[in-house]
Amino acid sequence: MLRLLLTAFMALALQACSAGGVISERPLAGNDGPYQLDSGDQVRVVVFGQEDLTGEYTIDGSGQISMPLVNGIQARGLTIQELEAEVARVLGESLLRNPNVSAQVISFRPFFILGEVTQSGQYPYVNGMTARTAVAIAGGFTYRADQSYVRVTRKRDGKLIELELPMDELIRPGDTIYVTERYF
Repeated sequence: MLRLLLTAFMALALQACSAGGVISERPLAGNDGPYQLDSGDQVRVVVFGQEDLTGEYTIDGSGQISMPLVNGIQARGLTIQELEAEVARVLGESLLRNPNVSAQVISFRPFFILGEVTQSGQYPYVNGMTARTAVAIAGGFTYRADQSYVRVTRKRDGKLIELELPMDELIRPGDTIYVTERYF
């Protein structure tokens, strides 16, 4: 009887190993709505027909981009579509008639990772990054790390919030990730 159970268990284990399919599938809940720009993001703004105004701009510490011939344009907290509308509005009031503006994010602000990782610090954000990927970029877990979840501090609607997220959850630019220590 014991031999039969052992054989059945081994057959199931081999079948599970050979399947190589999806283990579990669930939607990621980290979607906080459209991406909002903040300090450290780099954007490319194209003003059609105006090569002198077209360029790459970094959002500074005050949340503005500095374009030629206009005062600073507030970008912090705006989506990329809202930034396009704001640049068109400012240029339309002072320089151009019916400006046509396009914008895109060239590079996102970095994320930060602390706690039980090999090399904590600041790292460049990669689009589609999960908490597990962020830990890998930081050199992996230390032997004391709790590998089931991370604590994330995120700016949302002008407020800092702290979340407890599973390892497969999406990370956003500017997040501060803290890998906690396990108890045993």
